[in-house]
Amino acid sequence: MQTRLMIYDGPAAADSDVPRTGGVPLAPAGFDWPVCGSGCGEPLQFFAHLPVEDGVLSVFVCQNDPGACEFWDAAEGANRVYLFPGEGLRPVAVPATGLTLLPAVSAIRTQVVTIDPEEVEQDDEEGTPDAYDLARSGWAREPGARFGTQREVLGSLGGSPSYLEDDRVPACPSCAGAMEFAAHLEEGIDWRTAMNLGGQLGYVFVCRPCREGAFLTD
Repeated sequence: MQTRLMIYDGPAAADSDVPRTGGVPLAPAGFDWPVCGSGCGEPLQFFAHLPVEDGVLSVFVCQNDPGACEFWDAAEGANRVYLFPGEGLRPVAVPATGLTLLPAVSAIRTQVVTIDPEEVEQDDEEGTPDAYDLARSGWAREPGARFGTQREVLGSLGGSPSYLEDDRVPACPSCAGAMEFAAHLEEGIDWRTAMNLGGQLGYVFVCRPCREGAFLTD
């Protein structure tokens, strides 16, 4: 059982093309900064720049009025996920109003954590523990790795969505098919690097044929 964790790797330049949270988004020419469609109408806050095999995932979440604008729902317009091509991206001009940028930029490195299923204790009531939870715990005790804390885990790439019910998997707005899980996103390591998700785990989904994305929290 392998999980590709995303680990905090120190500060990064605001416009770097490395995996990161915070900073400014990189997007194709002509891209317009998204605004909240859930109520406030203000620009969304840029959360994460995640290079993947077929492009770059760019995640935005509304932070202008937490608790009022429904950033936790994939269909309410208070968040956006884009799957951009991997080439020809440039820094986007930041709007003058709204909570648009995180206070700090966090570089991300990946760490594959391997858990032996035979060593996993199964709870009769809860069943087999979740792969992401196991990997997150295993990160701190991975042999030969730089030991860290669970707080340094910023999420994971690929795999399956942690404890998410099947009926919450979003449908692609273009083809109506079920979207593919792409990443978990944790809030961050401290107040300067963190997105306010109400203490919840974020989920990123994508429809690769349509190049559509979605975000929700648990």
